[in-house]
Amino acid sequence: MSNQGINSGFIMLDLEGLEATPEELELIKNPKICGVILFSRNYQSFEQLTVLTATLKKIKPELLIAVDQEGGRVQRFKDPFTRIPPMRNLGVLFHREPIQALQAARSCGWLLASELLAAGVDFSFTPVLDLDTGSSSVIGDRAFDKDDEVVTQLASCLIDGMHEAGMSVIGKHFPGHGFVSADSHLELPIDTRDLAELEQFDMKPFQRLVGKLDAIMPAHILYSAVDSVPAGVSKIWLQQILRTELGFEGLIISDDLSMEGIVGSGDYRTRGELALEAGCNILLACNNRAGAIELLQLDAPVAESIAHRMQSMLGHHAVDSSTLKSSSRWKIASNNIKNIEF
Repeated sequence: MSNQGINSGFIMLDLEGLEATPEELELIKNPKICGVILFSRNYQSFEQLTVLTATLKKIKPELLIAVDQEGGRVQRFKDPFTRIPPMRNLGVLFHREPIQALQAARSCGWLLASELLAAGVDFSFTPVLDLDTGSSSVIGDRAFDKDDEVVTQLASCLIDGMHEAGMSVIGKHFPGHGFVSADSHLELPIDTRDLAELEQFDMKPFQRLVGKLDAIMPAHILYSAVDSVPAGVSKIWLQQILRTELGFEGLIISDDLSMEGIVGSGDYRTRGELALEAGCNILLACNNRAGAIELLQLDAPVAESIAHRMQSMLGHHAVDSSTLKSSSRWKIASNNIKNIEF
């Protein structure tokens, strides 16, 4: 990490295909671009992925390269990456064999992180800290459990595994996405519960793990009893509650500004302005290149402390894939998750 530059950007965008186009590489050189998020469309093979990440890092060594690699139905990179089970399966196991479940959670975190790092990916947007209340189909089995204590214990072990591998973690979706039925990708969900109820249930995992999380992603949900705007653009949620009351010191990364849950806040540039003013440090702009370019018009000086936190998000301790998969640690971790039902 000592050879890396300091990242002064605040926009994370996506790529169209398996290779970065000349136009995309030129765009990434812009100092306001801090990172790239990869999707299934950017993956064909482990070898192709490593070439892509190496190309991006050659253009900008401090560039953050991320992916949604949670496990289950949200695993962008498949074979030869280890298949990670849905987090709910760990919750189910916990109620039968808690010690085995906690060991499996740590192994999932370590495997997930180690294999991504070997491919040149810095971090995954993981873990999901939402509660599985049975209401949200978009969350569903992505959540560990409906019980906040179970979620906390399993997520803590997953985080420990990821940190052991050398990867930072992002808790999502603050203050909790599991109660609403609407999908924030398609519409603005509204949660009418008051702050006291949210603190008693959904916020518990965030409260308990706040010191272990390197970054937090807020939900594109309107908690109408707390504020009149969605959490991702709310000073009450991000500055007053998350920063001041919970004492969170890590990065705040917006959820995708292209999602319908945030569209009502204004045009793309306005959404970005509101998210930055509310306290987001990184703006995620996916599947809308014109929107991402609009964000380049924003002027958002990055504080030195935030720049150093971005630098700490770069992956470390990475080893090449063959060395990794021949290690005893990899074999033990793989065996720990073999018996988890998929």
